[in-house]
Amino acid sequence: MAYQMQRSHQFLSRFFLIAAALALTACESVQTTQGGAVGITRQQSMMLSAQEVDASAVKEYAQVLDEQKKKGALNQNAAQVRRVRAIADRLIPQTAAFRPDAVKWKWEVNIITSPEANAWCMPGGKIAVYTGLIEKLKITDDELAAVMGHEIAHALREHARERASEQAVTGSLISIGSSILGVGELGKQGAQYAYMGLVGLPNSRTHETEADRIGVELAARAGYDPRAAISLWQKMAQIGGSEPMKFMSTHPSREDRISDLTVYSQRVMPLYEQSKKTR
Repeated sequence: MAYQMQRSHQFLSRFFLIAAALALTACESVQTTQGGAVGITRQQSMMLSAQEVDASAVKEYAQVLDEQKKKGALNQNAAQVRRVRAIADRLIPQTAAFRPDAVKWKWEVNIITSPEANAWCMPGGKIAVYTGLIEKLKITDDELAAVMGHEIAHALREHARERASEQAVTGSLISIGSSILGVGELGKQGAQYAYMGLVGLPNSRTHETEADRIGVELAARAGYDPRAAISLWQKMAQIGGSEPMKFMSTHPSREDRISDLTVYSQRVMPLYEQSKKTR
């Protein structure tokens, strides 16, 4: 039985790798951003167009804002709104270092009243910051710039489009391949788990690392201390619970993240020092 299970796992791994290789041939290879001082040069495979992803984001963002407005949870604290938008106004022009077209996106920045310590940026520059992030962490402007820079970086790199493209192509191939090879629902489910373990989760961790690195550069160029990203994650560790095992997490471990941010915040310190001189 153990031998059969091992052979099954080997088959599923081989099947997934073949499917993944076929999926890559169906996608367009693109470089969404310039490398910047942090040197992001990874090519990305895209199946979906930027236009359709951006259009979906516009609709979803409008729906989120409408729901929050009905609950009385949208932009309730004027001082917080001014503060967050002022930081965004300094960060957004710096996106030109990675992709000049982003400066002309239809950016929106809104505050959602929620105890959750969270923020996000949808494709095309649709940003939301939760009051829990500001209040629970007693967040400084430098730390808030680190968070917002990180989320903006996801949009610049079009990580949502990349994940959606990957899932669309690989999901179709797994379904077709499972039927052709007769592995049934159990085999199909195993292939999906293999996909998540071998590519899905590691790619998501790659996205997080890229966003961390671009985020500190955006903050530094905007005149915010990039080292604040380190204190930010130290605060997050204090309010957060236990972490999942590293190999099963969509995010890098806190230790790995802080270590990487320490290196890359130092790399962009000259940009920060230069920005301070011109302000």
